[in-house]
Amino acid sequence: QLQASGGGLVQAGGSLRLSCAASLRTSNNYRMGWFRQAPGKEREFVAGISRSGSTTHYADSVKGRFTISRDNARITVYLQMNSLKPEDTAVYYCAARNDYLTDYSWMKRRDMYDYWGQGTLVTVSS
Repeated sequence: QLQASGGGLVQAGGSLRLSCAASLRTSNNYRMGWFRQAPGKEREFVAGISRSGSTTHYADSVKGRFTISRDNARITVYLQMNSLKPEDTAVYYCAARNDYLTDYSWMKRRDMYDYWGQGTLVTVSS
C-alpha cells in the first residue's frame, strides 16, 4: 500500500530524492512520515507532513538539509535529501496514518503510524 523508491549510492555532499507512492483508500486523508534505520540501530523519525501539507517537522539531525513534501494529486510523498552525510546511510521507510495530528511529539512516534512501506536503501560514501 506504500511503495518507497529513489534510494541508491551517493557521495557525501550529494543529493537524492525519495518517493513514496500510496495506494491507500482515500490516500489524501493520510498524515505521512519518513523514518530510517541504520544497521544495528533503532528506527528513527526523519520527517513528517500533515494531511494538508501545511505542517512539517524534522529531526534535528536533518533539519536544513532534508525537505518533505506531498503531491496530493499524485498521492505521493517526497523526501528531498541534500548535503548528505555518511551518517545518513540507512534504510528509509515511509509511513502513514489517517488522522489530523500536527504536533511534532506525535509525528515522531513510530506507534503513531499504521501503514509502512518496504523501505529503500540510501548509502552515502565518504
